[in-house]
Amino acid sequence: MPERMHIIRGRQRITSKLGRPLRAPAVALGNFDGVHRGHQALLATASRLAHAAGGEAVVLTFDPHPARFLAPALAPPMLVTLERRLELLAEAGADAVVVEPFTTEFAALPADRFIAEVLRGDLDARHVVVGWDFTFGAGRQGNATMLASEGARLSMGVSIVPPVMVAGLLCSSTKIREFVLEGRVEGAAMLLGHPFELAGRVVPGVQRGRTLGIPTANLDAEADLLPKPGVYAAWACRVDGAPPQRLRAAVSVGSNPTFAAEGRGAVPAVTIEAHLLDFDGDLYGARLRLEFAGRIREQRRFSSAEELVAEIKRDILRTREILA
Repeated sequence: MPERMHIIRGRQRITSKLGRPLRAPAVALGNFDGVHRGHQALLATASRLAHAAGGEAVVLTFDPHPARFLAPALAPPMLVTLERRLELLAEAGADAVVVEPFTTEFAALPADRFIAEVLRGDLDARHVVVGWDFTFGAGRQGNATMLASEGARLSMGVSIVPPVMVAGLLCSSTKIREFVLEGRVEGAAMLLGHPFELAGRVVPGVQRGRTLGIPTANLDAEADLLPKPGVYAAWACRVDGAPPQRLRAAVSVGSNPTFAAEGRGAVPAVTIEAHLLDFDGDLYGARLRLEFAGRIREQRRFSSAEELVAEIKRDILRTREILA
C-alpha cells in the first residue's frame, strides 16, 4: 500500500493519528466495495476539488458494510476484503481513508446529525462527494438532494456524481457480483476497471494434481465471492513481501467432480486450484493473488484421470492464448 495514504480507524481518532486536523478535506462517501469505475469517479472528483484548494482527498467508508450489520442474512457477498479495499482506494488517489465502525449507535444517527456532526464537525469537510443514489442516516432517510440542501446551509460544498455507464451498463457492485457469479469475469473487469481477483494463502491439498503431473496451488480465499465453477485463465502474483513475480495460471474453481465419489457421499467442498505455468517451486504458506482474465470452460466430470489430464493440457494451451 502506498505509504502516503493515511488510514484512520474511526473519525474520533483523526487528530491523534495525524497529529493535526484534516487539511481542507474533500470527502468522498460510500462503501466502495471493489472500488469500481463508479467509485473511481467519486475519488477523481474529490481529488480534483481537494487539491485545487490545497487540501486532502478523504474517503469516509464503513466497516462492517451496513447491510452486513443491519441484515446479515440478506447482505451481499463482498467483492474484496477491507484490507484490499484500502489498497485500491490508495491506488485510486485517496490521501486519507477514515474507516468508521458501523455500530448500533452510528446506525441510529439521524441524517441531519450525520451531516452536522460527522461531516461538518468531526471531519471538517469543506466539500462532500457522493453518488447519485447515496443514502444515509437512520432508516436511510437522507439522500443526495438533502445533503446538497444541508451543505448549502452549512457552507459545505456538495458534488453529486451521476451514474457511470460502461458499454451501456450501469457500473455498480451489484452488477459486478452478477457477472462474477455467472463466470463472466471479463464483464466484471470492464466495470471494475481492473481484474476481478481472489487472494489467500496457499494451503496443502490432497496432492492429486502433483500425482497427475500437473501440480496446483490450493488457495484458501479471503473474500466472500467466488466465480461460477469452471476453469479460468488468470495472472498469479505473490503479495506477501516476496518478489512480485507475475505468472500465468490455469485456475479451477469447483468441486472436482471427476473424483467426487472419493468423498463417500459428503457434499464436495469448492476448491480453488491454480496451476502456475512455467513454475516449479514451493508455495505453501505464500499469499497469492489471482487476477481472472477469462473463462475457459465449464466444470464437468471426466470418465477417467487420463481424460481429465488431456483436457487440463488443453486448458493450459488456452490459458497461454488468452494471456499471450
